[in-house]
Amino acid sequence: MYAIVNIAGQQFKVQKDQKVIVHRLEGEDGKKLEFNDVALVDDNGKVKVGAPSVKGASVSASIVQHLRGDKVIIFKKKRRKGYQKQTGHRQDFTEIQIESIKA
Repeated sequence: MYAIVNIAGQQFKVQKDQKVIVHRLEGEDGKKLEFNDVALVDDNGKVKVGAPSVKGASVSASIVQHLRGDKVIIFKKKRRKGYQKQTGHRQDFTEIQIESIKA
């Protein structure tokens, strides 16, 4: 059984006991979360597609940990002008574990 769920503005294909890394979510480690914006549910071949979401379907998950991604370097330069600028960015992520899918 799997589902396609919208989490923090992105769609993820999730299954029970799967760990997923999503954009930063509010909450402490161990907090239970409920996602009701489920676009598709597949229950062993029985597919339910929502328009835009499946009524009564939900995905429950818990926060495993908060982490940060790799550093991305942004470098700007204009040739022959002496202009150089370098900045960096690290994205905040949350690792969640899917506990159950309710169709």
